[in-house]
Parts: sequence; structure tokens; C-alpha cells
Amino acid sequence: MIPDFQSCMLPFLRKLEDGSVHSMTEIQNALIREFHLTETDVKEMLPSNRTTRFRSNVGWAKTHMQKAGLLETPQRAQYRITEAGLRLLQTRPEHINMKLLFNYPAYKEWIALSNRNSEPKRNSRQESECAIQTPDIIMEEEYKKLRNILAQDLLERILKKDPGFFEALVIKLLVAMGYGGSLNEAAGMVVGKSGDEGIDGIIKEDKLGLDNIYIQAKRWNNVVERPEVQKFVGALAGKGATKGIFITTSSFSRGAREFKPQNNIKIVLIDGNQLCEYMIDYNIGVFTANTFEVKRIDIDFFESEE
Repeated sequence: MIPDFQSCMLPFLRKLEDGSVHSMTEIQNALIREFHLTETDVKEMLPSNRTTRFRSNVGWAKTHMQKAGLLETPQRAQYRITEAGLRLLQTRPEHINMKLLFNYPAYKEWIALSNRNSEPKRNSRQESECAIQTPDIIMEEEYKKLRNILAQDLLERILKKDPGFFEALVIKLLVAMGYGGSLNEAAGMVVGKSGDEGIDGIIKEDKLGLDNIYIQAKRWNNVVERPEVQKFVGALAGKGATKGIFITTSSFSRGAREFKPQNNIKIVLIDGNQLCEYMIDYNIGVFTANTFEVKRIDIDFFESEE
């Protein structure tokens, strides 16, 4: 299990106890051994896919202790313990965490400056939960919550519309995903109402139209069972088609997902949750309300020669 950033603090500082300068790579390797982390643990990415969870937590452990004056950076990605850090280790603390770091005036001032624009105030439980996580992870988690709420709202609105609207929505989404060019080029085509032999739409696989993908769109509340998927495959076979997408606002049963078509027919099943995720990704029925840029120090700027 990947340690949170506060759990990384004490072993991080102990690695520097010899007074020598150590690289971040050395420190990370020491922590990997300390916590018996597997290769999978070390490579686990944050949702943003920009860095690993382990590297982020180690980085924030460094930042918090540096703000408290326990370590210093003599050069880029190189760290050394300070006198304050040595004095702390001499007390043989069981752990180092934010509560302990508040004993250092510089750290307390840094936290106060960091929180001066934070509103509304959190309750004690929220403060405790946030203290365990780094700002990167908190932002990622809150973003996921907003996204989940948006997806639920999308699904509710889709279910209030008629089946024809849903079929047209599916075509718009697939065109936005890059199938068949643009709507103006009539890349997507809704072919009929309910009872159209199991085919609700056809879309070109690419701009050249070298192949077609057949679509079944079900605006349902009930779980889609295996027989419905089999009917769709039968409709594909009747058209001489080999590729299909079955999209529903509900979900697929285990039997439906485990069904494997024969005769080189390939189908993709997309349930309501995945549909809304795609709609958000490709801006169908949604718009960007706010954008927050997370920036980092440009080390090269400050280390460049005059």
C-alpha cells in the first residue's frame, strides 16, 4: 500500500540523518524499501496521469519538512538535513506529521498563507481527511466528484427525452469521437425508429467510408440481457456487417457482457455510465464552466546563467 505523504516524512528525514547530500532518487529508493512497495505500487499514476502517486507523496513530504526548516536543498533535486532536523531526530519521534510541524513558526506561517483564501471552513472530520492527502490528490478527488455528479445529471436528462433524441445523440457523440468526419458531411445517419430490425444508426468507420459501423441505441431503465445482444448480432449478420456498437442508458447483465459473437463480428457494449463519461470527454451536452491551471516552479528559469 502506498504511504500517504505524512507517513513518508520520518523515513525521508532519517535517510538524511548522516548529514550528507542525497538525491531524490536515493531517498525514493530508501522509502520503497522501507514500505516494501512493489513495482505496481511505485508505478501507480494519479488520475491526471502526469506523475505517480508515490512520487507525489514523497514530493509533498519534502515540501512540508522544508517549509518547517528540517531540510534544505543545496542544489537541484539534492537534499540535506538541517540542524533543526537533526535536533528533531535526536528526540527519536515515533512519526513526523503536520501536527508536529506546527511547532515550527516558519511552517505555521506557511500554512496560514496557504489557507488564507480557503472557503468555506471545513469541519474537523474534513480537516482530518484532507491532512492525510496532498493538494494534488484532493484536487483530483474533488474533480472526480464533480464529474460523477455531472454524469448523473446527464443521464437523468437523457432519460426524460424521447428515443429519437437518444439515437441522434449517439450519432453526434460517435462523430465527435472521430468516426466518419463531421455531421455536416453526413458521416452519421439515423436510419429509423423502433422496430428497424435492431439497427438504429449507421456511421462510417473513417472519413473515407471504407467500412460502416452499425449502432443499436436503447434508452432503457431495465438491464440489457444477453438475448438483446444476440438479436443485435443477428441483425448485423443480416446486413453482412462485422462491426457494431450497442449503447444503452441502463446497464448490461453479466451474461450480455460475456457473450462472444461468431463469424468475425465485433461489438462494443457501452452502458449509461460509460456513455456519460464519453459525453463529458467529447463535450456533448456539456460546456466548460471553469478552468484551473496548476503551475509549478520552472527550475531552469532560476538556474539559468545571467
